[in-house]
Amino acid sequence: MATRETYSRKKATQRQATPPSDRVSRRPTAGAAPRTAYRRAPLASLRVFVAVAEHKSFTRGADSLGVTASAASMQVQALEEYLRVPLFRRNGRQVELTPQGALLRPKVEQALADLERAIDEARADRGSGPLRVTTIASFLAQWLLPRLPKFTSQHAGIDVQIHTSTELVDFVKTGIDAAIRFGAGAWPRLHAQKLIDEWLVPVCTPALLERHGPIAEARDLRRYRLLHSTYEPWTAWLLEGGPDEVWPSTGAAFDDAIAIVRAAEAGQGLALTRWSLVADEVGMDRLAVAGHAVHSSHAYHFVCPPAHLALEKVAAFREWLVSECARFPSPPQIAGGRVQ
Repeated sequence: MATRETYSRKKATQRQATPPSDRVSRRPTAGAAPRTAYRRAPLASLRVFVAVAEHKSFTRGADSLGVTASAASMQVQALEEYLRVPLFRRNGRQVELTPQGALLRPKVEQALADLERAIDEARADRGSGPLRVTTIASFLAQWLLPRLPKFTSQHAGIDVQIHTSTELVDFVKTGIDAAIRFGAGAWPRLHAQKLIDEWLVPVCTPALLERHGPIAEARDLRRYRLLHSTYEPWTAWLLEGGPDEVWPSTGAAFDDAIAIVRAAEAGQGLALTRWSLVADEVGMDRLAVAGHAVHSSHAYHFVCPPAHLALEKVAAFREWLVSECARFPSPPQIAGGRVQ
């Protein structure tokens, strides 16, 4: 034991006596190339940057994300330090994007959207649960709803949830699986398939048509009490897509597509409306087409993210919808006062 203790003391004394220059050091020598220092991009700051830019305020941007204003300020500061450029001009509580920030914002927004989309497509439960479809309320009430029982009877295992909106929806954030949209057919990064063309048709009750006769030109409209729609002005029929000036201006006006159909059914006058909203009523003789149909520049489309096409519930709904639309008739044409 004594021998071991003596040996240990000698080794300790030798280590202490060894000059610092002779000790092995892990630090690089002056002539050695320094190891590259990698800085990780502050990815968490990107969403904060977008929120502050959208709200033009650190406080409101932070509130939208559920964080404090000081935390948001620190996140943006970290991003600015990483980029070595200022992203905002601060003027009290108001902030504005610098030219560098304005250039960065759309790129970050697109990158975040792509990331969310990729994560959403990778979700294991995306194909399960109900089928969530969004469309406009008028098309739902007048066209889709009467036909939907056919789909549910053929696919009893698929529960359908319908969302209505006139605005475009974010499929990732809302969890929507597919959409039926009315438009020209161009939606970036989305699959779009035209379902049916749309037409503008003048309609009234059969009794009113028998009393006043069909219409072929502007002067014929004077025989009727006109019903006006915010979205389908009579000039669209008179000029076939010309200026949006409403003529003639007398008569009741509606800003709801379904309301004007109901007013026409009640015999309140002659309405110009979309064919998809009145085709069933015309088929049941509740309404009659009083004049020629004008082809619309917009149509109904089945729209969804490309990855959703592989989902069984979406594929089944799309196939059924295409089949139903193929059977949907075009409006009757009026010529010489007779239906062609």
